[in-house]
Amino acid sequence: MLELPKRFGDIDIYLFDQLLRGRIAPGMRILDAGCGGGRNLVFLLREGYDVCGIDQDVAAIHEVRHMAAVLAADLPTTNFQVATLEAPPYKDEFFDVIICNAVLHFAENDKQFRAMLDGIWRTLRTGGLLFCRLASSIGTEKQIARLHGRRFLLPDGSERYLIDAAMLEKVTSELGGLLLDPIKTTVVHNQRSMTTWVVQKT
Repeated sequence: MLELPKRFGDIDIYLFDQLLRGRIAPGMRILDAGCGGGRNLVFLLREGYDVCGIDQDVAAIHEVRHMAAVLAADLPTTNFQVATLEAPPYKDEFFDVIICNAVLHFAENDKQFRAMLDGIWRTLRTGGLLFCRLASSIGTEKQIARLHGRRFLLPDGSERYLIDAAMLEKVTSELGGLLLDPIKTTVVHNQRSMTTWVVQKT
């Protein structure tokens, strides 16, 4: 029996929760938008899921291609491409599930945030699942300093584009989506807040 870290890798615990609840199932086509080195893909690759990934970092795509070659040798290397969320190289309604973990908070402003979101939403099929984790102001309102627009300086010294619950509810409605889970936020004491946003495309 494989040890858990080897089987699941460094998967986000809230993404793991979606797997446990059966929302990400074998046979689904999955995009990891902003996949990095593939921390959330280890289990999916091992289990033979139809996985794609995009990232604007060339080195990250090289790393995830290497990992995929080891864990899922039959998967084409072209499933992992250098691309932005604003312009993913896929047709409309191509994916059943889109994972976007710790990416959207790198937007510089409202326009880029929406372009990133609209870009990946276009590729999600009707009835499909969008799983996002992103930095927010929820629970740390008194500890952050506004720089401009929705860009803030966080207690950990980083700069991020921060959403709040009202904004996510508004964007969900504008997209024509349905919240599958209540908006959930983890506050990392004196560092940052990370919010989980799970939406179905209706």
